[in-house]
Amino acid sequence: MNTRMRRAAVAVAATTMAISLAACGSAKESGDKAEQGSEKKGDDLKIGLLLPENQTARYEKFDRPIIEKKIGELTGGKAKVTYANAKQDANTQAQQVDTMITNKVDALILGSVDSKAIANSVKKAKDAGIPVVAFDRLAEGPIDAYTSFDNEEVGRAQGTALLEALGDKADGGTIVMMNGAITDPNAALFKSGAKSVLDGKVKYGKEYDTKEWKPENANANMEAAITALGKDKIDGVYSANDGMAGGIITALKAAGIDPLPPVTGQDAELAGVQRIVSGEQFMSVYKSYPAEGIVAAEMAVALAKGEKLDSIATSKVDSATTKGIPTVLVPVVSLTKDNIQETVLKDGIWTLDEICTAKYKAACDKIGLK
Repeated sequence: MNTRMRRAAVAVAATTMAISLAACGSAKESGDKAEQGSEKKGDDLKIGLLLPENQTARYEKFDRPIIEKKIGELTGGKAKVTYANAKQDANTQAQQVDTMITNKVDALILGSVDSKAIANSVKKAKDAGIPVVAFDRLAEGPIDAYTSFDNEEVGRAQGTALLEALGDKADGGTIVMMNGAITDPNAALFKSGAKSVLDGKVKYGKEYDTKEWKPENANANMEAAITALGKDKIDGVYSANDGMAGGIITALKAAGIDPLPPVTGQDAELAGVQRIVSGEQFMSVYKSYPAEGIVAAEMAVALAKGEKLDSIATSKVDSATTKGIPTVLVPVVSLTKDNIQETVLKDGIWTLDEICTAKYKAACDKIGLK
């Protein structure tokens, strides 16, 4: 792992276990999955890591190295991590789970492409005695543990920031709402959180569920919205993440809209942070990938060893199929040009040189980044 990620991991490791947030809903089947585990094992473990896609920079750049490093630390370097990325294909991911079962991994960390479609694969793993940690997205099926961010709070942060940016237009202004993929349960939570803030205060001119979270799909949706509404009738854009925000802003600029309306985002991707610096994007949501990845690693190693999660999980949640899943939800931070210094720079996610390239140097100087 590179130096900045080591710094980031160290910065959040001390606070990971202090995270506390209760959440619980309705479910169809019951059972405390923390009570179930494999036979007691030592550090010579095989852990499977399946991540959903590589469109978003975070999975390959942050999550994978953080998780692999922490598993190594927890097992004295004896555990082997087998990794695969589904590249947004649910069928591919199902095959990857089958491969992990065939290889007899001791635990599986799963960032699902499609939370419903993966349920049968999760059951197969469970039947094979392999505990499954749902990572970042709450997969259905008999999962044993779950860690993610407080996803409704992500949406609330986005909605609150958008209202702030709209100012006087917050009362009755027209926005375009660009949600994430319907196959991702987090997208529904982001939407719910945002609408809890925005409902009754803005008009939804157009709303889209963006296939596969792809920037090019968000770009096409935004072009359609501009055509339908008129380029002078869009006061703001809710974008569920930074990748889509990039596609949205490209469409707005191509339509000659100036000044740009405020656009939200999520993930604090480098391009998103640079757009915030330059004023093209109003905000993003900074999520501590080290905190989330560390918890996933701790859960997987504990379950692989047949240990309970009492000292790790701080709450429980229900999925549509499973009740009382031991859970850690990591807090989030609304990221604007005013707090880049004390968030992504301080935590070592990005360096000043990475953000403030020649193209953005003047803008960085203007907002006091150093």
